[in-house]
Amino acid sequence: MKIVIIDGQGGRIGSLLIEKLKTSDIRAEVIAIGTNSIATTAMLRAGADAGATGENPVIVNCRDADYIMGPVGIVAADSLLGEVTPAMACSIASSPCEKILLPVNKCSLHIVGSSGLAVPALITEAITYLQSLLH
Repeated sequence: MKIVIIDGQGGRIGSLLIEKLKTSDIRAEVIAIGTNSIATTAMLRAGADAGATGENPVIVNCRDADYIMGPVGIVAADSLLGEVTPAMACSIASSPCEKILLPVNKCSLHIVGSSGLAVPALITEAITYLQSLLH
């Protein structure tokens, strides 16, 4: 199973997702794709099995991912302060796999109905949901 974690900025959300995945009972190849090298480095330090940076790695890895995880902004062109290109957003959104997106209300995106949980609580909820899909 291949789980692709996509994040930008400093890679905090991606790093937290990876740390939680690696301590869970989920056995998968975890690929970290950063929209910048700082995010990729942070996610690799958190324990990702492999990592790459930029638009083409997003496009390539979304083709055969079983799950994609990250902040909701990864499916919106020009989000994360412009780090998500239209091609990235399109390849993530059009990937046939399940996407588990954290409702981080930033990047001019506000998810109505989201509870406004802190990022660590969102990470726990995302991992719990993924576990429910696998069992």
